[in-house]
Amino acid sequence: MEIKRTVIYQVLPRLFGNSNLTNKISGTIEENGCGKLNDFTPEALNSIRKLGATHVWFTGILEHATQTDYSKYGIARDCADVVKGKAGSPYAIKDYYDIDPDLAVDVPNRMAEFEALIERTHCAGMKVIIDLVPNHVARQYVSDSAPSGTIDFGVNDNTTLAFSKQNNFYYIPGETFKSPDIEKPEPHWHEYPARATGNDCFSATPSITDWYETVKLNYGVDYLGGASSDFKVEPDTWLKMRDIVLFWAGKGVDGFRCDMAGMVPIEFWHWLTSESRQKYPHLMFIAEVYDASLYNDFIFKGGFDYLYDKVIFYDGLRAILEGKAPAHQLTTIWQQTEGLHHFLLYFLENHDEQRLASDFFVGNGLKAVPGMVVAATMFNNPLLIYSGQELGEQGMNSEGFSGLDGRTTIFDYWGLELFSHWHGNGSWSETGLMPENRKLRNFYSKLLNLLQTIPALHKGRFYDLMWANKDNQFFNSDKLFTFFRYHEKEVYLVIANFSDEIVSYKLKIPVHAMQTAGLKTSLFFKGIDLLGNCKNIQFPGEVAINGGFGGGINARCAAVYKIELHEL
Repeated sequence: MEIKRTVIYQVLPRLFGNSNLTNKISGTIEENGCGKLNDFTPEALNSIRKLGATHVWFTGILEHATQTDYSKYGIARDCADVVKGKAGSPYAIKDYYDIDPDLAVDVPNRMAEFEALIERTHCAGMKVIIDLVPNHVARQYVSDSAPSGTIDFGVNDNTTLAFSKQNNFYYIPGETFKSPDIEKPEPHWHEYPARATGNDCFSATPSITDWYETVKLNYGVDYLGGASSDFKVEPDTWLKMRDIVLFWAGKGVDGFRCDMAGMVPIEFWHWLTSESRQKYPHLMFIAEVYDASLYNDFIFKGGFDYLYDKVIFYDGLRAILEGKAPAHQLTTIWQQTEGLHHFLLYFLENHDEQRLASDFFVGNGLKAVPGMVVAATMFNNPLLIYSGQELGEQGMNSEGFSGLDGRTTIFDYWGLELFSHWHGNGSWSETGLMPENRKLRNFYSKLLNLLQTIPALHKGRFYDLMWANKDNQFFNSDKLFTFFRYHEKEVYLVIANFSDEIVSYKLKIPVHAMQTAGLKTSLFFKGIDLLGNCKNIQFPGEVAINGGFGGGINARCAAVYKIELHEL
């Protein structure tokens, strides 16, 4: 099917295909098992595609620091005091040119297994996204798989200087690095001189809350010297990172989710995206940026296709879902990024955020339905679904390093029961799921596939109806949010109920809205709910200026009405 609206399915392969449900806290890979790249069979990928995904973001593909010993394969063993969790963080990259051995059935053949996964994903009609982690590397970074002639990070650094434009790292001369996790067994990691930690900690003694397992990469900015910079000649780190991007693009990777892109200078991104697209014009770049004041720069100067919108959309919608803000606040939220919506990646879950169904959020995936419908249907921008979100995964396990935090661990070996039920006998159908989980996945499938099949939802326009109902005593704007989506002669009315009770309403639809959307005010219309949550409602268009239409909507529910001419 042709991609008309970008829907990205994020998945951690380590968890996806793991059918071992031993789930020993801080268990080893032998005890708890680990998913493999080969678990993404054609059946599994087709199941993801049928859900409505157009891209798969495979998280944790690159080789990263781990407590699992692969030294018999020529891979250097990591010291445990600079590894978070038994499996290790996927964002502490140990070799930019290699595949995580945990994910391979045949470790020496791991690159071929990844190349085969790319081919299978493309055959399933989806594109491949992987992480680019440009801000930091693992403490024990060493590339044993780099192309011939590649010079490793730090090899030519002048370690007597705290900063040099051509150094790959920042140094703390004369001091030895001390891990805050010294309780782990020896051997301990020895580093002299110490290097700055990934979260801009310029100290030899980072705290346990710092990213102590990583080292900050130097892009030519002297942070301790007033953040001065000179980019007239590209710093060495720029060149190395470009070569890494081109290497993976050459393997068939279609795009990169750029971890903590906001911590890397915008000048580098402008250069990298331009350089990469000279050879691969359609390469996609997605930026993780948490400062809304930088949105314009990263889009229009940095050359990114899309940006995370956490600090405005996600945080704002989460407050509404949790009952901490009124539904009409969504109008203020979308207005803050007016003109940028096409570039913003909307999400309600990812690996950094708490699961919707966790006790820390709404407690049940079905309660997030109104938020998901709004996120999916407001604009034409890309949408991110985190694997397990569509099943109601709760993230309420204390797996090890991750702890009980409402998130699904990215640091530990673990098995997810819902994934096991979904996997079934290898068919990756819905038959093994409990009715509630199946209902939730069917909802996601119906919603996401509407985005591809309805022009108004992938290239149409948006009309916020809340202004016309601000003082409407028959429309509870604290609980309800509503808008039009329209394209040519097709009009859709979206209405979402964020409360825990059935809400009756009488919606005012002004003549201006009807005329803008292409509806004649002298005719009668009916609304057909495409999500199947509400009954059809008569739509008396000629009295829209005084009343509109009335109805009711179930608790934590949303409807997408197709507005059609009604013959009396």
